Amino acid sequence: MEPEKRIEELKRLIRGHDNLYYVLAEPTITDQEYDLLLNELETLEETHPELKTPDSPTMRVGSDLTKDFPTRTHSSPMLSIANTYNEDEVIEFDRRIRNLLPGEDIGYICELKIDGVALALHYEGGILRSGVTRGDGVTGEEITSNVRTIRSIPLKLPDFDGDCEVRGEVYLERDDFLRMNENRMDAGEKEFANPRNAAAGSLKLQDPKMTAERPLKFLAYRLTLSGERLSSQWESLERLMKLGIPVSQNRRKCSGPEQIMKFAAEMEAERDKLPYDIDGIVIKVDSHAQFSSLGATAKSPRGAVAYKFQAKQAETILEDILFQVGRTGIVTPVAALRPVLLAGSTISRATLHNEQEIARKDIRIGDTVLIEKGGDVIPKVVEVVKEKRLPDARPFKFIEDCPVCGSHLVRDEDEVAVRCINASCPAQVERSIFHFASRMAMDIEGLGESLVSQLVTSKLVANYADLYSLKYDSLALLERMGDKSASNILDALKKSKKRELKHLIYGLGIRHVGAGAARILSDRFGAIDALMKADMETLESIEDIGPAMAESIRTFFDTPGNIDIIERLRECGLPFEAEYPQPAVTDDFFAGKTFVLTGTLAAMSRNEASDLIRSRGGKVTSSVSAKTDYVLAGTDPGSKYGKAVALDIQTLSEAEFLKRLG
Repeated sequence: MEPEKRIEELKRLIRGHDNLYYVLAEPTITDQEYDLLLNELETLEETHPELKTPDSPTMRVGSDLTKDFPTRTHSSPMLSIANTYNEDEVIEFDRRIRNLLPGEDIGYICELKIDGVALALHYEGGILRSGVTRGDGVTGEEITSNVRTIRSIPLKLPDFDGDCEVRGEVYLERDDFLRMNENRMDAGEKEFANPRNAAAGSLKLQDPKMTAERPLKFLAYRLTLSGERLSSQWESLERLMKLGIPVSQNRRKCSGPEQIMKFAAEMEAERDKLPYDIDGIVIKVDSHAQFSSLGATAKSPRGAVAYKFQAKQAETILEDILFQVGRTGIVTPVAALRPVLLAGSTISRATLHNEQEIARKDIRIGDTVLIEKGGDVIPKVVEVVKEKRLPDARPFKFIEDCPVCGSHLVRDEDEVAVRCINASCPAQVERSIFHFASRMAMDIEGLGESLVSQLVTSKLVANYADLYSLKYDSLALLERMGDKSASNILDALKKSKKRELKHLIYGLGIRHVGAGAARILSDRFGAIDALMKADMETLESIEDIGPAMAESIRTFFDTPGNIDIIERLRECGLPFEAEYPQPAVTDDFFAGKTFVLTGTLAAMSRNEASDLIRSRGGKVTSSVSAKTDYVLAGTDPGSKYGKAVALDIQTLSEAEFLKRLG
């Protein structure tokens, strides 16, 4: 057979066997037979390099090291899903959906909630072109070279030459995770805490060859086809299977809460028999048209929720109660536990929340306690096993002074929190700097907790603005730093200056302002200076910014010390204004006009509509004022519509908006 034809035949055979193994779980040949096919293909491609194509199975593992992963904006936000924890909350979710879609037939699809790492795959002409992490939900990091090494992700889709996006979870099976940790222990390396952390770390390795050695797997949960609209989630999952992309076989169509809870009970009973970790099920409105019309909040789609299983529990001894100071000064009691294995992790610390919670549960040092992972993530003490209490168990007494700086602690009148109000407290400084450097904020790679502690202890930094004054000579002298590491930190600091305004706002550490709120504030004000001048009324008028958050924002910017730090960040060249993309199309109707969106749109999300307006030169704000040119009103518009009418501002229906878009 001619080399070209044999190469094509081998590629087809290998892709077919990949599909049988990873998608259908029905392998028909042995690993040795599979390796023989792959070796033959490699030999032929070495002999005829002109016949080697990027989608060949031999091209999974690249040789180039990746120092930086470029940032990519998602086609639509990768939102998190709200949680429910009992049947009443699932019933309430169903009632809310039916109220929003009166008189319509509602169907749900229930799928497993895999404890993995979210990933978006992009195929062009049926060939894998990029893989992007979830990131902050709006932007993620492109890690294509590492994604290509995951064998359950096809490099070429069979019998499909179009464009599409696939979203899913990268995960590790439990047995593979245990083997990885055994190998790391034998090599004298630190073990991974849990499968999810191991998967996340593996995806960010700079050498694809190392990622290829990790047994990562992928399960898809969403498909978006270019130029073709799928009618339902069930159809999407079936189509993914036909495209050779693995999806969970544990899924079910349900008509209401009763069937949903039955599926949840079955999956919880089978939980430990599955090869991978799950912490619940995901419930989605099946119809794509209905799901889209429901829209989303700032954080979550309205048409989906997760039902979380009961957390796994274990008994152990509470050996001591320690204290931890957070970046806002709150002092939290922490249980020091006799190490115990729980849900795949060894637990030696657990939160005790606050003084009142300890008193309510009558927790004493030396008690036998029941612990669990809240949401299968954060360990907490559930209760004391009173029948096992020893006579010498010591009652707890909260400390009066900060365990780090010695300042007298203050109790908030309106809260249960106990605070250290010394802004120079090293613990607060360390936590605020670590938060500023975190991935969702300025993403300063390499600036971990240990290094931050060294920087503060050695008095090289006293706040996060000081980071940009660090010098190579002083960094290189730090313990376990060295020349290369010092250079990497300085490079990471320089790179962080290119982050977006929303990341800076989040990094400032304003109380109650999370990543989602930071994005809203960035979109609304467009610059730090405008945000600093905003009064309470303006802040409270913004959707999803409540009175407590508005007060925190004003308090932060009314504090002179914070203003000094912000001015230093300005001098260092950090992003003080939002960089909106240049309009792709100059449109006289949109250009220079200010739009406000309200209600639910049927054809697209409000975020997608906002992007379309900006792409044509328009501006989108979140509150109606005399400066607003148009209000785009979907179904069930809120108070913004009434205000637009009162101010005699022109309104657009969705149909009119789509017509203007052409």
